[in-house]
Amino acid sequence: MKDKLILNLIHRIELSPEYAEKITGKKVGSLNDESLSIFKFQEDSAHAFGLKCTIQITYASLFNKEAIECALEYKEKYGDEIGLTLLGLPCPEFKEKYKTEDFCLWMFSNETKKEIIDDVFTKFYEVFHFYPESTSCYFLDAFSINYIKEKYPSVKCAVATCWEEGPKAYHTCNNSWYTFMDGGPWNPWIPSKINSHIPASSKEDDSGIVAIPHLSRDLIACFDGNGSNFGTHPQNVLRGMIYYKDGDTIEYPYLYNLIDQYHHLGKYNNGFAYNMMYVGPGWLNKKGRWECPYELLAKSYLDAMKYYGTLKQKGLLLDLTMSEFADYYRNTHKDYLDSENALWKDILYGSNKEYFWYIDPFMRTCLDFNQGGAMIDLRNFAAKMEQEIGIGTKNVYDASYPYLIQANYRAGYFTHYAGAGTVKSCKVTYKDETTDLCLTRTLAKFEKKDNGDVVITTNPVTLVLADTEIEVQSIFTFVKGKGDLIVERKLLNDVKGVIFTEYITAGFGTNEYQADMSHVTLIADQNTYKYEYKGRKFKGNEVVKVNVPDVSSLLELRGENASLEVEEGIAFAPIYHLRAYKEGGIKTCLSLRKAN
Repeated sequence: MKDKLILNLIHRIELSPEYAEKITGKKVGSLNDESLSIFKFQEDSAHAFGLKCTIQITYASLFNKEAIECALEYKEKYGDEIGLTLLGLPCPEFKEKYKTEDFCLWMFSNETKKEIIDDVFTKFYEVFHFYPESTSCYFLDAFSINYIKEKYPSVKCAVATCWEEGPKAYHTCNNSWYTFMDGGPWNPWIPSKINSHIPASSKEDDSGIVAIPHLSRDLIACFDGNGSNFGTHPQNVLRGMIYYKDGDTIEYPYLYNLIDQYHHLGKYNNGFAYNMMYVGPGWLNKKGRWECPYELLAKSYLDAMKYYGTLKQKGLLLDLTMSEFADYYRNTHKDYLDSENALWKDILYGSNKEYFWYIDPFMRTCLDFNQGGAMIDLRNFAAKMEQEIGIGTKNVYDASYPYLIQANYRAGYFTHYAGAGTVKSCKVTYKDETTDLCLTRTLAKFEKKDNGDVVITTNPVTLVLADTEIEVQSIFTFVKGKGDLIVERKLLNDVKGVIFTEYITAGFGTNEYQADMSHVTLIADQNTYKYEYKGRKFKGNEVVKVNVPDVSSLLELRGENASLEVEEGIAFAPIYHLRAYKEGGIKTCLSLRKAN
């Protein structure tokens, strides 16, 4: 099975969709008829090209005889798996019992979450006489996953997050999309019992399910812009208007390139490559969507199925139901500490832009080689933050895992106020001139060592300082099972007096606005200083640290034979800096730890 693209193809039977009723003005009965006909079209399109499907049935659909019979028919005829989605809760029965217009499971109180889960699973069992092996939601918090696994142990796989949502999705939905779930994996993972964003670090930490993302997305375009336009879902691509007309036909090569890019990720992950599509009938509305008529929506879906079917015929694709995939994943991913890697190329605009995404139980991070390998996103999973979400908690709707660096929310190198953005990079000084590697463009090579360490090596860049060419190469080593990132900046030509300043500028939070920094502590060797917004600098000989108790995080920076420094920000620039200085090249280690 190695080197094949693994596909999860998931269709949702979704009746009584409240948003559709409000938008179209149709009555529930006619909407149900239309939804079922579109669901059948999606199923028939997949099976026409020999593809397996998982059916995720909503709570509302469990009260509809035709929907139940339809699901059973596809199960019997094609072997489709029937799972239970925790989306699609709103229906007369739900509203009457819970007296609410809310519909996102993770936003309810813990007691109500349990009550809803029991209601939905009990109704599923009454209808089908078995419990599901898979479930789904836009986001499943650790509390819900742990409860589901305890009460309904048959569940082994779940759609558990939607990659890169957060404030960007909020802003592109007219500030009305209160589903903040930034900071998790882009590919399948086994969630930690403590926090579902984090991959489990051991058998004891294993929540008991295999989680998959809601969609497979473009790991550059989605991060930089509105992710809803960039997914391996043909209607996402149409919404982003990433297609063109060729004579009488519509072509969307970007969709196929995106699928192929996910297949390519096997090169970085021991041969494992994964892709998923998860769609409800609303995407193929008979009235059309995104200025596209129904005919184009339907054609794009058929063409996507044909592409997957062709890959399968060529022996390049393995289609699995969700429960089958959970078994497959556990058989191929036995090392909890192994990383998930994505050296992602720009397939939308065809530039040389590259990002490298890395995730393991200790960190999630992204390097941007259009900025010389600058770190533009960092989440400290070593902190193992316990995050409660829902009514009655401190986070009613914000389920995001906090960042320490996030170039889109807290700016990166390019800010109107120098040094105020969150980023990790290196400055190079020669004589009286200084530049930052963020101002260079390069490409990267990937290597995975026998011990599991991941090494990213950039192509050399040439800097011109004081009319002198200075060649620099960067090497990033992600140490397996440690939460350590070793960064080496090599001086490749013989120029004396070149000073390297490796630095990290960071903050914390889940959106654009920095919370109070007063609890932050700066540490230089054995000396401790409370953050006071004074812009003070403190020197260290062995290590400099920042303790951020609000997000349970401790950052440590060490450098081989380097001078060290920690600096607090000011109120206008609420960040903190860790720096290491050395002449002739520099090697440092950034360590992420859980704060006491």
